Amino acid sequence: MPITSLVIKKLYPIVKLLLARVEKSEKNSKLQNLTALSFLELTNAIVECGLPKFRAKQIWSWVWRHGVTDFQDMNNIAKPVRAELAKHFVITRPGISRRQQSSDGTLKWLIRLGDGQEAETVYIPEKDRGTLCISSQVGCTLTCSFCHTGTQRLVRNLSVDEICGQLLLAMDELGDWPSGNSSRRLTNVVLMGMGEPLFNYDNVAQAIKIIMSGDGVAISKRRITLSTSGIVPGIARCGEELGINLAISLHAVTDTLRNDLVPINKKYNLKTLIDSVRNYPGLSNARRVTWEYVMLDGVNDSPEDAKALIKLISGIPSKINLIPFNPWPGSQYNTSRPDKIERFADIVLKAGYPSPVRTPRGSDILAACGQLKSESVRLRAPERA
Repeated sequence: MPITSLVIKKLYPIVKLLLARVEKSEKNSKLQNLTALSFLELTNAIVECGLPKFRAKQIWSWVWRHGVTDFQDMNNIAKPVRAELAKHFVITRPGISRRQQSSDGTLKWLIRLGDGQEAETVYIPEKDRGTLCISSQVGCTLTCSFCHTGTQRLVRNLSVDEICGQLLLAMDELGDWPSGNSSRRLTNVVLMGMGEPLFNYDNVAQAIKIIMSGDGVAISKRRITLSTSGIVPGIARCGEELGINLAISLHAVTDTLRNDLVPINKKYNLKTLIDSVRNYPGLSNARRVTWEYVMLDGVNDSPEDAKALIKLISGIPSKINLIPFNPWPGSQYNTSRPDKIERFADIVLKAGYPSPVRTPRGSDILAACGQLKSESVRLRAPERA
């Protein structure tokens, strides 16, 4: 059937809009995203454009204190300078493919990245704080048997701007600008989302340094926690270079069981892991390492397991987060019964270790610990050709 002029007339505005979006996307991909740059890198980039150094401080403040995404809103910078900046740079956020809100107030965003891949970010509101759980990779390479994210193979690392962009997007949604606002809802950051952050250390470290900057969002290192499954070389580096809080995804007290639950244990066994944590800089009773321990019915929740855990971490200033297993479609485990969790917690507490039982948050939207998984998949080689 021939296409009538009426159909062409109706389709033309849609086609024109789509082409404009593609053109804009291609143009932006060639420009440097300022949210990926440290202050020093921003200063150097500004100078390379022929602008004076002092402009960098102005721009940094607009991006990281005020959340501005359009150079035209930087009203203390002359219009010709703004126009020049727009020729070289962009200030972008990840897109949002889906936004979900749990019955308990937890927010989960499925973020869309520039290449079409997706990752998940979760905001958890509490009475005295608001914690953002950030992803560091699309997918994960660790294949922990109890973790939904582990069933999604690794696609790629997230870049600095994609890591920072999760925080910026959340602050946009929460109305947290300017960042110095005393009523700011986002107060804490945890690297506990999709991926193993220490397998993307360089990008994660740069993003954390930007987030900690006193002239920007200014989240203190004492309010940032990095969770790792036990990448021993990265633990030492993190402590020396960043000094942020450390959480260890432990879940077992024997190598035999941990090899199954957390396969990276085959490379860095419990003794190697415990020794690296024992030497983590800055540990004290006022600043403890957190051991994350998911409670799996009949697997790791016996009184004997609790006693072995106490022996394993002896002498290390510690807090133990007991996490009731959060079921996900196809999982092989069940959640420990409340009475077994309570008995486990009592044994650990009597040994002198705080052992809060983590209340599952956002489980109705698969936003709880171990439930994150996007729909992104790695392209097969023929598809990339």
